Amino acid sequence: MYLRLFTLLVFILPFALAVSGQNPVVPTVVPTAVDTGKGYLIGPGDEITAKVVGESEFDFVSTVDENGKIEVPFSDDPIKAQCLSERELRIEITKLLAKYLKKPELNLRVTDRKSRPPVSIYGEVRQQQQFSLTRRAYLLEMLTAAGGVTEKSGGMITVFRTRPPMCMNAEQATAWKNVDGGLGAPSKDFSIASIRQGEEGSNPEILPGDVIIVHKAAPVYITGEVVRPGEISIPEEGLLLTQAVAMSNGITREAKSKNITIRRRKTNSPEPELIAVNYDQIRKGQQKDVLLKPFDIIVVDKAKKNIGDILMQTLVGLPARIPIPF
Repeated sequence: MYLRLFTLLVFILPFALAVSGQNPVVPTVVPTAVDTGKGYLIGPGDEITAKVVGESEFDFVSTVDENGKIEVPFSDDPIKAQCLSERELRIEITKLLAKYLKKPELNLRVTDRKSRPPVSIYGEVRQQQQFSLTRRAYLLEMLTAAGGVTEKSGGMITVFRTRPPMCMNAEQATAWKNVDGGLGAPSKDFSIASIRQGEEGSNPEILPGDVIIVHKAAPVYITGEVVRPGEISIPEEGLLLTQAVAMSNGITREAKSKNITIRRRKTNSPEPELIAVNYDQIRKGQQKDVLLKPFDIIVVDKAKKNIGDILMQTLVGLPARIPIPF
């Protein structure tokens, strides 16, 4: 189930985002750093190359199978390699060689690392990428490496754990247990604001195979007598009506500012809720500003012209209507 979901996310998400015109996925390697732990732990798919000094008949190249074991020519039984470091595996194989050789000198290393799927980050980041982890990394670091979030980010991030940690400790084993993300894999939501404030638990460790999605902010729409009608993204801290109007470069001279209509979705109803707002009174502080909700439609109608305006327009346009004699 985990492998199937990971394959689905890695292959379908980049295609969908490419069609939508967003940045392509570019594989990136997170730079190595000093690791105080055991270092790289071997896993299925890794290639192991071993050479015995002065005894070439004992040399071998073996790939770790799906059970985490390798075949060696001088052992009838496969040797467990999964979750061992190069040093630990070298010690185990040297013990086997000691049955045939006196003081064997073994050089062993992982020549091809294929056991760790990349971390994928999509959505409202400046550079959608895949990262091959070579050390411990955390969510904030992944966001920074992807260039940070865009202005259309809604402030929420979902991390999908598409496969269980291969060499998990007790904390990792229980942290995501029974957390269903709705796609058959555990997932958790995190707030960008909480990450910036350094709140506990807001910056989780990212593991190989994780898929990070930075969600787009929900939109509102403003139409009618504003300078720049269109879609506006709701930031994480929310959006007020006056802010939406300002982001549209303000209302025009012909706007009916005393009666702006907000069309709001109603649950289980095709008919919207209509909210009438006096924008003039809001600006004067006589009426409370309106906190907009996702998918609100702000309609700024054109005001009806009074008799004075009509007469002025008639007088201004009169010379253009008088025929010029030839």
